[in-house]
Amino acid sequence: MALLQISEPGKATAPHQHRLAAGIDLGTTNSLVATVRSGMPNTLQDDQGRYILPSVVRYQADGTCVVGDAAKKATTEDPMNTISSVKRFMGRGIADITVSSGDIQYEFVETHSAVPRIKTVAGNVSAIEVSSEILKQLKQRAEQALGGELTGVVVTVPAYFDDAQRQATKDAARLAGLNVLRLLNEPTAAAVAYGLDKKAEGVHVIYDLGGGTFDVSILRLNRGVFEVMSTAGNSTLGGDDFDRAIAQWIKQQAGITGSADQSLVRQLMQKACDAKEALTVSDSVTIEIVRGENQQWQGILTRDILNAIIDPLIKQTLLPCKRALRDAGINRDEIT
Repeated sequence: MALLQISEPGKATAPHQHRLAAGIDLGTTNSLVATVRSGMPNTLQDDQGRYILPSVVRYQADGTCVVGDAAKKATTEDPMNTISSVKRFMGRGIADITVSSGDIQYEFVETHSAVPRIKTVAGNVSAIEVSSEILKQLKQRAEQALGGELTGVVVTVPAYFDDAQRQATKDAARLAGLNVLRLLNEPTAAAVAYGLDKKAEGVHVIYDLGGGTFDVSILRLNRGVFEVMSTAGNSTLGGDDFDRAIAQWIKQQAGITGSADQSLVRQLMQKACDAKEALTVSDSVTIEIVRGENQQWQGILTRDILNAIIDPLIKQTLLPCKRALRDAGINRDEIT
């Protein structure tokens, strides 16, 4: 069933003719696409039954690229041609990227344009072009599931994205052959997804700490309509920074110095991410790092140590929260 049917003034819609639309969450770490069927939202899966698409693109020597799980598996063996967390580069210049991207450094190419390009074996690509490859996969998935061509999409973006970052997102969608109906702030989308629009009226706070960005929005619900009272955040703070902090801890414990080996950097980041996720359900996790044929390190990371590692980053989210409360003109007691 189609997500919506559009009737335009002066134009008749033939019976049973529907126009298809979908919603896309273009995330730093993972992305997905969803639609509404019989009044219920459903995420759409690929032909292997996977709903989540890792936001990773690997460029190959023959000029082609692979996206998603296959690309993610190559992050360690082919780090300079496998682009991840590209959302952090959207709408940003080289100086901004150098400051925010930490240890993972791609080779950027000087151009006459203000848009930085990343050197790969398949040629130089921009963050917009990388993101478009992710969107192409989601577009294909949606059209296969819905049985027709998409009329348009709604794409979620961090509420704290500036105009350049929003425009870069639109450009990536257009390059992927998608018509952007609108950009929707992620905290607002989260509020609707959790059904807050169907609950008691009042003031709600959406704390959205994602893979690469942090947003906090204060929304007032009145008669089923959300009013965005204030928004704050940090577009360069997220789970990637948690992984980087954990990876730094691993390096210290393992006696690893320097970061010139990008394969090792990627391995550390992946091990850090795996450990972080494992500690959501376990009290401790064993980490193994392989540096060569005869070099291997093994250590244990506990949840208490993890909390100590990421505590400074969590504290960085508190200032935007206070700013959002101030801008909304309310105090904590007024939150529903």
